[in-house]
Amino acid sequence: MTLVVRFLTRRFIWEYDPTLESTYRHQATIDDEVVTMEILDTAGQEDTQQKESHMRWGDGFVIVYDITDRGSFDEVAPLRGLLEEVKKPKNVPLVLVGNKADLDHARQVGTEEGERLAAEMACAFYECSACADEGGMVAEAFHELCRELRRRKVVQGKARRRSSTTHVKQAINKMLTKISS
Repeated sequence: MTLVVRFLTRRFIWEYDPTLESTYRHQATIDDEVVTMEILDTAGQEDTQQKESHMRWGDGFVIVYDITDRGSFDEVAPLRGLLEEVKKPKNVPLVLVGNKADLDHARQVGTEEGERLAAEMACAFYECSACADEGGMVAEAFHELCRELRRRKVVQGKARRRSSTTHVKQAINKMLTKISS
């Protein structure tokens, strides 16, 4: 919740309902291209059925854990597993974020652990703080997810064009074979 609000408003809110699910519409310029995002902040309170519904809804995902809470980090891998189950084909666009980087004195999850998990998940990794977002890392995490979605659309578009070109070539070859027979 606080990360999404920080991203959208560039402010930190001290008091909020951590169980409140919200959907936001946001427009940003990323790499000189205007992007419109719909962001569903699930607040992490949903049951498995709700999670699956939310996962079907989204195109890309920011998975957030609290660096001061080992349990939240341990929930990332099972959550990713469910995500891979729900979203087909696998290899869903996502970004891993370790939040509360301003609370280094209470850290339970090392930066290296987050980096290692992100490498296993083949995704970008950021450590940031919704409270003290120096350097704009919160926005950068969301922007990187948009970039990844854009890259995948380009690759899928090329693959589709290639396959349709292949189909046309095959059809022409069949016609030529029939004509020459």
